[in-house]
Amino acid sequence: MKWLTALLLALLVALQYKLWFGEGNPPEVWQLRETLEAQQVENRQLRSRNEALEAEVIDLKTGLDAIEERARRELGMIGEDEIFFQVVDRHRFPEYR
Repeated sequence: MKWLTALLLALLVALQYKLWFGEGNPPEVWQLRETLEAQQVENRQLRSRNEALEAEVIDLKTGLDAIEERARRELGMIGEDEIFFQVVDRHRFPEYR
């Protein structure tokens, strides 16, 4: 009877060791879940960025308003009937006082 108890105890220890330290152990699963959550957050951010870029591409292909807005913002262009005013920040450029 003692040898059966010892055998069962050894089997229990072996199974517990495999559970806690073998492949797929709880700490590894927790770490994988954290990695998965971080990847899902990054994927949501990238998906949102891609949707914004796709909307901008469609806007640029279909309408002139987006092209005009970009020309104004990035190239400093103005329309035919407009007057250009340049405002100088005196705090940033003290030589223009």
